[in-house]
Amino acid sequence: MSKRVALVLGSGGARGYAHIGVIEELERRGYDIACIAGCSMGAVIGGIYAAGKLDEYKNWIESLDYLDVLRLVDVSFRLGAIRGEKVFGQIRKIVGEINIEELRIPYTAVAADLTNQQEIWFQEGCLHQAMRASAAIPSLFTPVVQGNRMLVDGGILNPLPIIPVVSSHCDLIIAVNLNSTNQKHYQLPVIERPAAFKLRFNNLISSVGSHLPFRRKPAEELMRLDRELQPDAAHIPNPWLSDAAAPEAQQPQAAPEREGAPRSATGSFIIDNVGPASLLDLINQSFEVMQTSLAQYKIAGYPPDILINVPKRVCRFFEFYKAPELIALGREIARDTLDNYEAEHK
Repeated sequence: MSKRVALVLGSGGARGYAHIGVIEELERRGYDIACIAGCSMGAVIGGIYAAGKLDEYKNWIESLDYLDVLRLVDVSFRLGAIRGEKVFGQIRKIVGEINIEELRIPYTAVAADLTNQQEIWFQEGCLHQAMRASAAIPSLFTPVVQGNRMLVDGGILNPLPIIPVVSSHCDLIIAVNLNSTNQKHYQLPVIERPAAFKLRFNNLISSVGSHLPFRRKPAEELMRLDRELQPDAAHIPNPWLSDAAAPEAQQPQAAPEREGAPRSATGSFIIDNVGPASLLDLINQSFEVMQTSLAQYKIAGYPPDILINVPKRVCRFFEFYKAPELIALGREIARDTLDNYEAEHK
């Protein structure tokens, strides 16, 4: 007799495609997925699966070439970099108009209400609206306004929503954490694509970031700004570089000199290519740090029977063009995790 599984699908941006590989491996082994709770991309994948449309969705995302992906990016500079109408419009076409209570299994999507500062569980009503609200990643997708509520990605409060399935009376709770930091031996499979694909996508993301209030400036631009702000600074003795007789303990500890490293007019070294390149990168990196910490608390508070950890380093938050690689990786990690569990529980 197959074991009934309560499946928890965590948030993690593009890494959410790994959920598809996990589901495929569970079904291949004969596990019966009896209910699903998801957050962000976990809510999207879980909702599409509960509607019985996962194969169609997978065929669609794996068939996209680089031009298709770029056409789905409807840039906005209001409350998010992307409006998301094109992406979620296509999902609506695949899934159709369906309410959560009409799904073949119980389903919960978790979002966060900024207005009232609380976690929201969608367990009835329009499936499409629930998925869209749960996946409104701050800075990337525009929020969903519903009455007096402004809804965003539930990952800001609960990136791994285990609690909604605790009372499901299933044999196992299996949680998929997309923010793991300890799975260093897993690598993203290499799937060849036209070189222009990644280049054009990265250029688009850079373009979006360049229109936001903050972006990392190239070293040359920083040097120019430094000269404009301090035109006489080149003639001021620099204590960081001086051989003055100040005691060594009082000397500031400058970073080791790199041959050819650019300097500002005041003589200090400019460290380029460090940290986020734009406000979009800054917010997403901060969001991921927060999600990693929150997920650890959720796991400690309600330990699942099986925890499938997908390393967050395998791709950036917004690299949605890596669906085939991430699906394959999810399948691989699920296979190894389930092998270990089944060997211990014969």
